[in-house]
Amino acid sequence: MLQTHLWPEEIVRHEDSLLVSVTIENAHNIRKSLWYQIPLEYENLITHTCDPFVLAIMFMAMSQGTNLVVHGEVSPSLLQNLAEFQAAWVTWKPNLYRLIDIYAEVEKEPSNHRDLDKVITTFSGGVDSCFTSFNHRSNNSVNVKRNLQTGLMIHGLDIPLEQKEVFNNAVHKSKEILSSLDVDLITMKTNFRQLIKLNWDSVYVNALASCLSLLQRGYTVGLIPSGSYYKQLSVFNASNPVTDNLLSSNSFRIIHDGAAFTRIDKIRAITNSAEILQNLRVCWQGEQKDRNCCRCEKCIRNILCFRVLGRDLPPCFAQDVTDNQILHIQAQGVPLEALEEILIEAKSIGISDNWVQVLEQAIKRNRLKILLKQYVPNNIRKKLQPLKKIFAK
Repeated sequence: MLQTHLWPEEIVRHEDSLLVSVTIENAHNIRKSLWYQIPLEYENLITHTCDPFVLAIMFMAMSQGTNLVVHGEVSPSLLQNLAEFQAAWVTWKPNLYRLIDIYAEVEKEPSNHRDLDKVITTFSGGVDSCFTSFNHRSNNSVNVKRNLQTGLMIHGLDIPLEQKEVFNNAVHKSKEILSSLDVDLITMKTNFRQLIKLNWDSVYVNALASCLSLLQRGYTVGLIPSGSYYKQLSVFNASNPVTDNLLSSNSFRIIHDGAAFTRIDKIRAITNSAEILQNLRVCWQGEQKDRNCCRCEKCIRNILCFRVLGRDLPPCFAQDVTDNQILHIQAQGVPLEALEEILIEAKSIGISDNWVQVLEQAIKRNRLKILLKQYVPNNIRKKLQPLKKIFAK
């Protein structure tokens, strides 16, 4: 079977940062570098193991069907969990992934600070990450509170590496939120998204887990805020409570956090924080990625969540949405289910504003579009376009 090799490189020290990297050699002997850059002050948090790099390229190796040879140290408990991780994804998506073997020159559990009870979470500034931070740091009724100390914001994932000023603006907003909760913020850069040329929606959770794992000498748990919830859960989502937790080792656990709460539940909770309402950043489709565009599907969906809760438009949104924007919203999968959740909530509490009827029409349009795409050939589908107006009424 073909092989992909991982070669850990020496950490490069710059004036105010550290560059941690690994050379990836594919089956055609082509070498590329995957790197992470963090501020120099966090040097003592960086693991010496190759666990983060293995997590980063799992899906790449599985999609290529190449065994993974690691010229360094890997946690045996992580390897055991990744065997189950592979089994799940190969079962769910046999046309995309194949089972591979992982060979490490050294299999050894790291002697991290196991006496610590410190938790770190990925933090984008969106609803899910704000809720995770708020939930574990505020005086609410949550049953299990974790000792959340730090949020990790990663440059190169939702904000491209070349947009330095945009990322700095987004960091400023995140600091405002986290400082109000007495949570520290660490920033990191990585070329993961530039290097791993797979569907981002399928691999992003491994990018997050990889970045968290890199700092495992200072923490025992890494949280990945849930983007869906148990009632509407699909294990086919890249991030889910079944396979996210299998990205763990005995010394550093990855936990899918917040799936017991719907998006409306989460927004209801975070409306108690003025800092979150001021600095919330949900948008990734707009041209200016340090703010909300107020036009994309995600912005519209979140604005409607505030509406259904009877809240004024929060200051993080520069303008409200119109009925026409709602009518022409395009959504499928989890976002469409979230819109249906808003509609159900609005009807259950007796909201009769015009936007509710418009939202119902929009949902019907999207459902029809999905049905046509699934069951009707493309040439016939074009002839049936006028039917959309009929089903939307």
